[in-house]
Amino acid sequence: MAMPLRQSIKVATYLIEQKLRRREKFPLIVELEPLYACNLACEGCGKIQHPAGVLKQRMPVAQAVGAVLESGAPMVSIAGGEPLMHPQIDEIVRQLVARRKYVFLCTNAVLLRKKIEKFTPSPYFAFAVHIDGLRERHDESVAKEGVFDEAVAAIKEAKRRGFRVTTNSTFFNTDTPQTIIEVLNYLNDDLKVDEMMISPAYAYEKAPDQEHFLGVEQTRELFKKTFAGGNRARWRLNHSPLFLDFLEGKADFPCTAWAIPNYSLFGWQRPCYLMSDGYVPTYRQLIEETDWDKYGRGKDPRCANCMAHCGYEPTAVLATMGSLKESLRAARETVSGNR
Repeated sequence: MAMPLRQSIKVATYLIEQKLRRREKFPLIVELEPLYACNLACEGCGKIQHPAGVLKQRMPVAQAVGAVLESGAPMVSIAGGEPLMHPQIDEIVRQLVARRKYVFLCTNAVLLRKKIEKFTPSPYFAFAVHIDGLRERHDESVAKEGVFDEAVAAIKEAKRRGFRVTTNSTFFNTDTPQTIIEVLNYLNDDLKVDEMMISPAYAYEKAPDQEHFLGVEQTRELFKKTFAGGNRARWRLNHSPLFLDFLEGKADFPCTAWAIPNYSLFGWQRPCYLMSDGYVPTYRQLIEETDWDKYGRGKDPRCANCMAHCGYEPTAVLATMGSLKESLRAARETVSGNR
């Protein structure tokens, strides 16, 4: 796990505080969506299928920051849509960083070089660039030529300016162990990004492409082969060891969607970033009024093939904290990743 040591300590301290306060449900990271509009039309995404009136909306800065503070989460992932299309995205980031929240700004990087002057490097801030494959594969996934080359140029420029840069890669049933290995090798060895996050794709109900999402057994077989030969230990993957075990079928966990809640233009989304069963105005209502026991594989058919990090990474983190053996294992990988 390549999470910076300072961040690892803060998250570990936060988890200990929740345990001492005997809180059963609490957020690790908030998925903040201050807009749904995007400058790409990816086949596997259902976010831009909202009506035109919704796509024109932009969340006010005070509302965005207030939601994060209300939750108390130590980390924030700003997504969308494309966050760089928000005219005040830099102010949202600035205010969250000033409060020592770890902020990941998720972006397709098309606008990154044009907007980068608005941001300041900080150990609390990182650009999280979406990369789903090498040039041909990535451009196909986002339905536009030239996006991969622009993303690579933006990553290099951001690194040159001293920003932390992470990547997020989603994989489908059209991927093979070799295609995954190729893109992760490139990101790890050639671009030398700080951290990489990976996830099997989830079947958004509104996504135009409904044919290429992975099933559970497909996911396990795919990542088992991908991680073979020492790749898993070599790559700077921003995941707990237990979540990587989960991906390749060495461990299984229940979903803890409440640990990565989503806040969007409509409010707090039930039950998670990927599914929409209504919205509530406050984080407390989300936690206390949602029937969490009815979600997850074996309970809700929509969850049958989900192995996405937003549902299962927090379970793996909590399991790690509950085991001395796994805590030491994670600590070793954190220290190794920060050498």
